[in-house]
Amino acid sequence: MYGPTDLKKNTLITLDGQPYKVVEYSQKVMGRGGSIVNVKVKNLITGALLPKTFKGQEKIEPAEVTTRKVQYLYRDDEKFYFMDPESFEQYELSADMVGDSKDFMKDGDEMEIQFYNGTPINLVLPKNIWLVVTYTENAVKGDTTSSVMKDATLETGVVIKVPAFIKEGDIVSVDTDTYAYRERKK
Repeated sequence: MYGPTDLKKNTLITLDGQPYKVVEYSQKVMGRGGSIVNVKVKNLITGALLPKTFKGQEKIEPAEVTTRKVQYLYRDDEKFYFMDPESFEQYELSADMVGDSKDFMKDGDEMEIQFYNGTPINLVLPKNIWLVVTYTENAVKGDTTSSVMKDATLETGVVIKVPAFIKEGDIVSVDTDTYAYRERKK
């Protein structure tokens, strides 16, 4: 069982018999050591967002979720297709389920799908992913300090901010939660 202060972004919980993922978290400390935790949770079956408030010593049940490694195969207009590399079983997820993760996915990439009662409910990417820079402006001479940031288009089509010294063809690590540049591959 979780207490309200154990919750954080991406924690999976059960409310009213349904699995939810915490997407926003804030805590207010009250006088005499009490606290109120406000979260926004996403229903992993319906996709509905729900604000929820937990107080003090409330108990929150973790969601009974299993995870399987999968390989991303391809997408069509409405769905994304994945395969279990061991059993070769295929799974399809809706565009809503995949969400912003699509910005970092390439054919053949490995990731994880979470299942609730045998039904795929959530896609989990690695925290950091290496991608090739396919387009970026050249740095202005003298403007090559690491504090100057510019736009770079990565091989998946997503645009992120990178330091001025990054050039086309560089391989960069990107945080899949924040879209932040982390480092360049040596």
